[in-house]
Order: sequence, then C-alpha cells, then structure tokens
Amino acid sequence: MESVGDVQYVVVHGYRRAFRISGSGPALLLLHGLGCDSSTWVDVIPTLAEHFTVIAPDLLGHGESDKPDADYSLGGYANGMRDLLTILGIDKATVVGHSFGGGVAMQFAYQFPDRTERVVLVSTGGLGREVTPLVRLLTIPGSGAALAVATFRPWRPLVAGGMRALSRSPLSATRDLDEVARIYETLADPATRKAVQRVTSHVLNWRGQFVTMTDRSYLARMMPVVVIWGRHDMVIPASHADFAPTQVSDVHVLEDAGHFPHKDHPAEFCRIVEEFIAANEPATYHRGKWRALLRRGDQFELESVDPLGPALGGVPQIS
Repeated sequence: MESVGDVQYVVVHGYRRAFRISGSGPALLLLHGLGCDSSTWVDVIPTLAEHFTVIAPDLLGHGESDKPDADYSLGGYANGMRDLLTILGIDKATVVGHSFGGGVAMQFAYQFPDRTERVVLVSTGGLGREVTPLVRLLTIPGSGAALAVATFRPWRPLVAGGMRALSRSPLSATRDLDEVARIYETLADPATRKAVQRVTSHVLNWRGQFVTMTDRSYLARMMPVVVIWGRHDMVIPASHADFAPTQVSDVHVLEDAGHFPHKDHPAEFCRIVEEFIAANEPATYHRGKWRALLRRGDQFELESVDPLGPALGGVPQIS
C-alpha cells in the first residue's frame, strides 16, 4: 500500500482502489455519487474524523481508482466496499451514501446487514424514477461520441468556466454547477466516460431510474436510517425523501441547499450525522429476525420474536 498525499491506494482483485482515511473511533464509510470522487467529502472529513475513522473511497471507475471493463452494478460496488473494509481491518461501519452512492449504501446494507451499523442517505438515488435529463442523456445511444465532442479541449475551459461563474449567482437552479463543471471535466477522459456510462446503464434509462430499494424499505426496521436532502436539488427531487425507509429515524431537508448538502452546509451536515449516530445504537444483526422479517414483510412485528425461542409463525431463531 502506497500513499500520495491524503489519498492512499490498495489493489483489490487486481484493480487499484484509491481512498482517503482519517481519524479514529467507530468507522464511517463515505460513498460519493456518479461522476464524483472522494474529494466531494473534503469539507466534512476533518470534523467527522474528530470522532470517527472516516473512509472515503473513489469508487471503481471514478477519481484515482482504476477504470476497467468490469462490474459496475450496485451489487458489485457493495462487494468492493466490503472487500476494502476487510483489507483495512474494519468489520462494521455506518455507511453514508450521496446520490448514486446512496444506492450503493442501501445495497451494502441489504447484502451485508451484519456489517452495517447505520445508514445515512444524502440526496440519494433509488427512491423514485425522476432524475435530471442531463444524467438520462448518458444512456442514449451515441451519447459517448457526443460527450467526446462536448468535452473537446478547445472549448472545455470555456464551458467549465461558464458553469462555475453561474454557480456563484443567487439562483438556486445554478448552485450545483461548480460540481457539475468538475464532472464535465472528468468526462473528457475516455476511460472515465465509459465507466460512468456503464454505471448509469445499471440503474436508469432515458425515462429515469428503474432500480429502486423502496420494495425492501421495510428492512430498515432492523437498522437506523437517516435521510438528508437539499431543498433545491435539481438532480434528484427532494420529494423523493417522502419514500425513504425512515421507520427508525428522521428526514432532514436543508434550506438553501442543492444536490450537495454536505458541501452547501458542512457544519450542519456533520451535526446531523453526529447526533444521529449518538442517538441510535448500532444495528445488531440477528439472522432469525432477519429471516422472519423477509418472510412476513411489513406484517412482521419485531417485538414478537423471543431471541431464545421460536419466532412468530414457527420461524426458528438462530443468533
């Protein structure tokens, strides 16, 4: 493992994975969104690292991680995060996911409930169909060639500079354009462009998102979940928060914030995360309860399970 500045690298299954790690204490895994990388969290890492071991990876196909022709599905990403945590000697973590990373966070909790203590969803995907047309365009045939032209060197600085200038205007609709400019610049790289398109093809098409976790939201009864959104999110509507799995905890919609509430209000974001963790004990995985919940769905009452005896309906309890 080698270190370059505050970014470290480790090889997993033959592919280089970049990540940032800071602090000490309970583990906090921060997962960025589509086209972004771990730098999206730099405004909150120092504060969170005062209380937690913060791990912020560049997902495969993003940032300084490799961009192979590989598995870019939600399940593949969840497996990669499990393997990274295992290499780092971390058994369990509170998983924080932004946008597409929120979908990965939910998938991680679904696949590895025994390794998930809590879930924090930030402007998350996976709760509704609507998503900005700019993302849907990535799934249209020929979009790769169009992006290659759109990010061509002669006009790339002008386009990116124009976006950044607009982001400083008082209009809520343009507040996220500085981050959009960063994503736009990374898409000039053919390997990044191909990887991002592969990711989008797994979760959405030109009509919008088709992968949802709402059919499994009842499983959140076994795990603390909190949702954070920006009121003026122009990428994924804040109204999707109404469909969040929040049987255990709360929804926080921040005013004067867009798709990146952790960047618009880093201090408030950290306060919400810290208070959420302090108020909610880590989830305790119980295989019998998990099995019973899967069998009975929303009709199952967790209180009806005697950990020392059979569950309601004859489901055996195995701790």
